[in-house]
Amino acid sequence: MISDLELFSWRKFCAIQQLILFRPGVSKSYWVRGRICPNETSSGSDTEIPFFCFNLMVDEVKKTWEEALEHCRETHTDLTSLNSETERLLALSEIQHNHITEWVWIGLRFLGDRWLWVNGDPLVYEAWPKGDQEHQCPLRKRCGALTKEGHWENWDCEEKLHFIYILYFKYFLPRKSRTL
Repeated sequence: MISDLELFSWRKFCAIQQLILFRPGVSKSYWVRGRICPNETSSGSDTEIPFFCFNLMVDEVKKTWEEALEHCRETHTDLTSLNSETERLLALSEIQHNHITEWVWIGLRFLGDRWLWVNGDPLVYEAWPKGDQEHQCPLRKRCGALTKEGHWENWDCEEKLHFIYILYFKYFLPRKSRTL
């Protein structure tokens, strides 16, 4: 993927990083997941920092939650996990960019007695609407959806909604002190 690009640049934000890839007439932002900022007090300017890029995509075909998950896994992607406010805002931006005015499935599922991300990430960040108690012990609505306002809602998994998934890109090893 990177070999056909003429120029890359790296813009630094500490918790989520943005890699902007440039091609003649095309500019596309991709995002780096995870905290990859080096310790600013580290001495070496040649410190290698591993990271990977991702892009969020919205599928325009409505599917049940299970159908959406199956579709993602067949194409080597996954329903997205929203582990932070930044990732929630990125997903919201992608929904708005695609002019989606309804809910979209995310990779959130109620199993047993708790909400879980389908990729195994722990649920450390939550974006349920204030005062909402319906998600605490759902009987039928056991799948998570993102609203156009950016809140999570629990929905019946058999409803057909658009869905947002994560697409990963090649693993890079940038040098701390240089522009890619």
